[in-house]
Amino acid sequence: MEEQNVILGRNPVIEAIKSGKEIEKIYVSKTAGGNISKIINLAKEAGIVVSTTDNDILSKLAGSQNHQGVVAVGAVYKYFDVDDLLEYAEQRKEKPFLLILDEITDPHNLGAIIRSAEAFGVHGIIIPKRRAVGVNATVVKTSAGAVEHMRIAKVSNINNTIRGLKERGLWIVGTDVNAGKSFEELDYDFPLAIVIGSEGKGVSKLVLQNCDFVVKIPMKGKINSLNASVAASILIYQVVSKRKGKA
Repeated sequence: MEEQNVILGRNPVIEAIKSGKEIEKIYVSKTAGGNISKIINLAKEAGIVVSTTDNDILSKLAGSQNHQGVVAVGAVYKYFDVDDLLEYAEQRKEKPFLLILDEITDPHNLGAIIRSAEAFGVHGIIIPKRRAVGVNATVVKTSAGAVEHMRIAKVSNINNTIRGLKERGLWIVGTDVNAGKSFEELDYDFPLAIVIGSEGKGVSKLVLQNCDFVVKIPMKGKINSLNASVAASILIYQVVSKRKGKA
């Protein structure tokens, strides 16, 4: 685990982006002018989320007023490549079992998913660089230390990653409340990645189109959707249970 670090000032932030440093988010003052557009463009090209905020917030983040209208928050976690996740499964002589999280934005959800995934032996988790929460201090705390033992990859494009996984022999299982097939109907005794969508929006339409299977978790109550971390836990346990029965 890396310590979270804060980079303040325009030139230091520009150089950090150019060097490829892992940056979770860049905060820019609402009133910033000058070359701030250059920083925003560089950040977007690198897939870094940019958020505008007040100078008071920037000063609190930086611990100083000398931030020149921009603060970059560095990563608290060193991400893996997707290949590392598959190699880990191979080292364990197990069929790959990955989770793909489609735009999960709640850090508590991500932390809880990591905790369940680590407990049941998931080989790795894939998250997108944009429109999703990364591993931050809240995620670390919510995972109760599990993040230290979980391989997490951050990718630029979920759909391209799915296509690459398919080429490597993995089957992709999407989740959708309107699916015709129950999650209980699949065998799961094959190399796979399960896609979990965000609360409210679910898995995006294009991602669902790229899935080999789409399943739902049937419910009998009046609430027709589950918290993303709860849904992930149910699906993870189902995979582990089915595979154990085949062992």
